[in-house]
This record gives sequence, structure tokens and C-alpha cells, in this order.
Amino acid sequence: MRLVFECVECGGHYLPPEGMVYPDGPASPVWCSGCQDANRAAGVREDPLLARVALAAARAALARRTAVAEGEPTVRADVRPSRPPLSRRAHSGPGGVRSKLG
Repeated sequence: MRLVFECVECGGHYLPPEGMVYPDGPASPVWCSGCQDANRAAGVREDPLLARVALAAARAALARRTAVAEGEPTVRADVRPSRPPLSRRAHSGPGGVRSKLG
């Protein structure tokens, strides 16, 4: 499976090459190829911290997708408590009211 990124500039999703290298230079984890070319022409450089966060998020999403594909449970099953709640409301109700009246 490959890493899928979301462009910070235009919001589009893009799939860069596996080696993160285009024929004309390195691929950006922050910008799609169109926005990367436009920003490079304008002289704007990408923030290295933002690039690291984008790579980490893409890797986490890839790990999540592979875990779901392998059949690992991602959500814990519903587990009931082992004892009843210790609140006053647990003891109130029709049965408790009848015993006090009569």
C-alpha cells in the first residue's frame, strides 16, 4: 500500500511516487505537484516541521489501513461492568417505593 497525502494549499489528495522523487526533483509531503511547482516558482519553501508531521500522519494512516485489512480488531468489544453501580438511583424505583409504603 502507498502513502496518500493531502495538499495544504489546495486541499486535494495526491499519491506521490514511492521514492518521494519526481523526475524534476523531490516530492513534497505538504504540496501536490501543481502547488509545489507554483510555490517553487514564487520562491516559497515548505516548512520542514509541517513536512515531518505530514509524513508521520500518512504513515499512521497506512498502518491503520493495513491493520484493518489484516483483520485485527481496532475497536474493543462492549464490556459490561462486573458489579452494579453504587448510586442512589440504582436502588430507587418501583420496588424500593412499594417496600417503604407498606
